[in-house]
Amino acid sequence: MIAEETLVQKLQKEESRAKAFEVLVNTYKERLYWHIRRIVLDHDDTDDVLQNTFIKVYRNIDKFKGDSKLYSWMYRIATNESLTFLKQKSKKLRITDQELKDRMVENLQADVYFEGDEVQLKLQKALAKLPDKQKLVFTMKYFQEMKYKDIAEALNTSEGALKASYHLAVKKIETYLKAN
Repeated sequence: MIAEETLVQKLQKEESRAKAFEVLVNTYKERLYWHIRRIVLDHDDTDDVLQNTFIKVYRNIDKFKGDSKLYSWMYRIATNESLTFLKQKSKKLRITDQELKDRMVENLQADVYFEGDEVQLKLQKALAKLPDKQKLVFTMKYFQEMKYKDIAEALNTSEGALKASYHLAVKKIETYLKAN
């Protein structure tokens, strides 16, 4: 595993960029895939958003200042790409964001890549009812087991705000699961 600082230096040099980018993709594609997948839910949509994320990373690597970890910066790009994708999709289908979220959860049952059981499906339905920020914080903390510090970097917010969002998300999920 190449050190992050070394990888960034190689990415920012024209002569080593292609090889370093291959290392970057191989290192982070699975983690980013699952992060995006938990937002957009559909496998094919996830692949599209992941590709767009890596294109943005490649085009903007010169703008990376090192103020945060590289993967936090990429998570932020992946998150923004995912949310933008969902907004565009709901606009294209002429439905509300909530209607899109509900449709996406319903489509999970038919998705051959979804390996969850009835409990996982209920959890996805509960997550679909959360505001975007609470859903993001919950999925990053619960599914990806990220530390609040890393989530704060990725979402560009404070740890205190994240803890409050996570707590609210847990309460709403518990309420939903008890009622359904």
